Amino acid sequence: MKLTNMFKSAGLIGSLALGAGLSAVASTAMADQEYLLTVTRPNQLHVIDMSTNEIARTCDIPGPFGSGAMAVSRDGTHAYVLGNNWEDVYGFDIRTCEMTFSAVQSTPTVQVKSFQSVAVSADGKELYTVQNPIKKHLDRFEILEPRLAVFNIEDGLNAEPVRTFPVDRRITKIAATETGEVILGGADVKAINPDTGETRVVTKLANWERGPLWLPPDAFAMHSQGEQANEYIMPYVTAKFDSEEWNFETAEWWWGMSRVDLATGKAERMETIPFQFIIFNFITDPRDPNILYGSFNTLSKHDISTNETLAVHEMPHTYYNLNISGDGETIYVGGTSSDISIHDSETLDKIGSIQLTGDMTTSDLRVATIRD
Repeated sequence: MKLTNMFKSAGLIGSLALGAGLSAVASTAMADQEYLLTVTRPNQLHVIDMSTNEIARTCDIPGPFGSGAMAVSRDGTHAYVLGNNWEDVYGFDIRTCEMTFSAVQSTPTVQVKSFQSVAVSADGKELYTVQNPIKKHLDRFEILEPRLAVFNIEDGLNAEPVRTFPVDRRITKIAATETGEVILGGADVKAINPDTGETRVVTKLANWERGPLWLPPDAFAMHSQGEQANEYIMPYVTAKFDSEEWNFETAEWWWGMSRVDLATGKAERMETIPFQFIIFNFITDPRDPNILYGSFNTLSKHDISTNETLAVHEMPHTYYNLNISGDGETIYVGGTSSDISIHDSETLDKIGSIQLTGDMTTSDLRVATIRD
């Protein structure tokens, strides 16, 4: 080969290598960035880079600790946290910790509590809470009707509700659908139109009609971490008896769930696995809707298509909630204490840990995905 041809060949190979390297860099630059969000005492929002499992920044939330419940905007840039003893909502740009929204819900004469209920509309324009108000009289408290409060996020700091509508009691977790409704997790799962106040039953639970052999379900949504599968899960426990005598010792005990597709607002209700241990929260594997993970004193993996528990990992203490990476490979288990336990989703083996500055107690564990 002539020397000039050798240089040309080397130059071509170098160009190809450089091009491949630039493509890899560009691909990395364009990759989605996932952040794990949670709140700890005394009252701080932690933004954790899930590519390194390191705390990227910590945002101070005004006032005392609330419940740590939060909602994340669909573009992943903002988190809205329920604080001040369950009364106020504060919104932060998680990239800078700038507070961009606040809603003080109580007044000198009416105290408002929102029990875990905060959600953001799919278009990012509205924020929703369920307000449970009491009126303060000189000699007594008067319990007022619960209501859905609608805020315009663009109103920024010190926002006031632009609309309110009466809703049921016992509502905890709520979520906004892409069809414009707000899912209300209460005795039954309902949906409300936040423009008109019109409601519909999504799934009957306390009021289901399954005959005399089924125990009405015990349902409660403290945490609903469904952003990776774009869903809302209301777990419940029920039992099927072998006779109308309702012998609790011979009954079949089941975990079940109402699962709402937030893209369509449609729901499915089913018994998932036999009741063998307490599960405080379920999440779905984003790669397979039949695979669920649960947490409390154990981390567990289940196949609901066969009603089987596939794996169980004993935890060193109680963990109220969990979440999952977008690729479905990594489980994050948190809440209750000051550590987040990291696990391989295939085996449930522990692969890491994140130590925080305070207890999470009832706080959510959310994933914010910022897409380029």
